[in-house]
Amino acid sequence: MKQSYKLIILSISIFFAACGDNKEQTVDEVIATSNPEIIKEKRVALVEQQQVLLGEIKNLDEALAKYDTVQKVPLITTFTAKKEVFNHFLEIQGNVTTKNLLVITPEYNGILTNVYVKEGQKVTKGQLLAKIDDGGLGQQVAQLQIQSELAKTTFERQKRLWDQNIGSEIQYLQAKSTYESQARAVDQLQQQIAKTRVVAPFSGTIDDVITEQGSVVAAGQSQLMRIVNLDNMYIETDVPESYITDITKGKRVEVNFPILGKTIDATVRQAGDFINPANRTFKVEVAIPNKEKNIKPNLTARLKINDYTNENALLIPQSIISENADGEQYVYVVNEKNSKSLGVAQKIIIKTGRTQGDIIEVLEGIKDGAEIVKEGARSVEDGQTVEVINL
Repeated sequence: MKQSYKLIILSISIFFAACGDNKEQTVDEVIATSNPEIIKEKRVALVEQQQVLLGEIKNLDEALAKYDTVQKVPLITTFTAKKEVFNHFLEIQGNVTTKNLLVITPEYNGILTNVYVKEGQKVTKGQLLAKIDDGGLGQQVAQLQIQSELAKTTFERQKRLWDQNIGSEIQYLQAKSTYESQARAVDQLQQQIAKTRVVAPFSGTIDDVITEQGSVVAAGQSQLMRIVNLDNMYIETDVPESYITDITKGKRVEVNFPILGKTIDATVRQAGDFINPANRTFKVEVAIPNKEKNIKPNLTARLKINDYTNENALLIPQSIISENADGEQYVYVVNEKNSKSLGVAQKIIIKTGRTQGDIIEVLEGIKDGAEIVKEGARSVEDGQTVEVINL
C-alpha cells in the first residue's frame, strides 16, 4: 500500500509540474510534454505576445515619422518636356518595278530567220533585234514600186498637158487616181514588211532570249525576248484608304532593301486617285535612284512614308503612361522641387495622339517645360513626396 501511495503522489506531482506556468518553458520543452492542452496554451500565449509587439512597433514607427520627414520617399528620375518636331511614318512593304520592262512579241506571222542580239547585250531604242521571213512581200513591193513609178510619170505628163489646157479633164483625173492608188499600195506593203523587223522599243539590256532562231512565231503570242532598263525604277505599294489625305505626292519616304542591306531617301512620285473596291487601298509610286544598277525588278522593299508632321510636339515614352478605371491616361509631374531634389508628385490626365516606336505625342495635359516622372512612375502616388535622382 505504501508503495502504491508513493506512485500516486509521484504521478500527481509530475502532472502539476507539467500544468504549471508553461510560459516559462521553451517551445521545445512544451512540445516534449506531448500534452495537447499544454501546447495549445503555449501557442495562445505566444500569439498574445505577438499582437502586443506589433502594436508597440507601430507606435514606434509613428513616433519616428515625426522626426524623419524623408522616410520611405520614392526615388525617381525625370525629364523635361519640350517642344520638338515629330515625324510619324507609315511602315509598309512594296515591290520594285519599272515601266521599262517588256517581253517582246512579234507583229507578223512567220519564221524567225535571224536573232541579232544575245542575253546581257545593251541595245538602244530602235535597234534591230530580230528578223522574221516576210513570205515574199519584198518582191511584191519591188513590182509595185515599178508600177508606181510608171503611174507617177504618166500623171506628171498628163498634169503638164492639163496645165496647158491640152487633153480632157477625165484623162488627168484617171492618171492622178492611178498614181495615188499605186503609192498607197506600196506604203501598205512596206508597213507589212516593217512588221517583220523586231526593234528595241526603248534603250536597255536584253535580259533573256526566249525564242531561238528558226522557230515559227505567231503575231502577238510568241515571246521573243525580254528587255529591261534599270534607270527608271520605282516602288509600287498599296496603301489603306484611311491615309488618302495624308500620303500625297512629294511626301518623304525612307526605303530599306533588306536583301541589299541598303537604305535610301526618296519621295512619293504619284499617289493614286482610285480606291480599289476589293481591298480598299490606293496605289502609291516611289521613284528610286539606281546608279549602281543593283536594284532589280520585283525586289522587296520596306517603306516608311512620312504621313504626319507636328513642328511643335510634346513627346513622351509610352512606358510611363498609366490608365485609370475610367480609361483615362495619366502621367506624374514633379512640382515644388527644392534644393534637396525633393518635390511633390502630381497626377496629370493627358490626351495622346500618334505613336512612333515607344514615343507618343501628347496633345493635351502637359505644358512645355514640365518635369515628368520617368523611372519610378509606377511606384508613386498623387501628392506623394518624391526624391529626384537624375544623374
